Amino acid sequence: MRIQVIHGHPLPDSYNAALFQRIIATLREVGHEVVATDLYRENFEPALTPDERRTYVAPPYDNHATARYAETLQSVDGIIFCFPHWWFSMPAIVKGYVDRVWGPGVAFEHDRDGGRIKPLLTHIKLFGVVTSYGSPWWLVRFIAGDPGRKVLMRALRPLCHPRAETFYLAHYDMDRSTPATRAAFLERVAARLRTL
Repeated sequence: MRIQVIHGHPLPDSYNAALFQRIIATLREVGHEVVATDLYRENFEPALTPDERRTYVAPPYDNHATARYAETLQSVDGIIFCFPHWWFSMPAIVKGYVDRVWGPGVAFEHDRDGGRIKPLLTHIKLFGVVTSYGSPWWLVRFIAGDPGRKVLMRALRPLCHPRAETFYLAHYDMDRSTPATRAAFLERVAARLRTL
């Protein structure tokens, strides 16, 4: 399977970067082709341009500035997001990647009559998320309502194949994590990827 791994963390020596590298290594170890997309290292510009916004609802969508990212998205069998949750949401660079790349004509088509969107990423048969939260799981879920997870699983995931294999792995309470909890999560991620 050809799998794109989208990474969004500014520090190359962060725990999240270690997760990114472990995902890539494990996928390759079990025979998958990997397209590693490290948004910070690639200097991805997250802000929608005026032309992109203007053409978002008045096709054709002007995605010439992100065309290579769109081509990758349209050519992979699976996608895995790897980033930390900050303020219960994805970092701005990852949100900008979604805003600019997962646009009309790439990830979906507008259904003006029905008021819905038609998924265009039905070739993607794997949708995964590997993430972390500074807060404990109960605060993320019961107090904050886990808005970041809802965006990923209720907005992006449905644009893929209806029966896509899906996983969501999170290391909670990173603010009080230990070397042992971080190592255990790295192993949990690798073990899940070996089952693909």
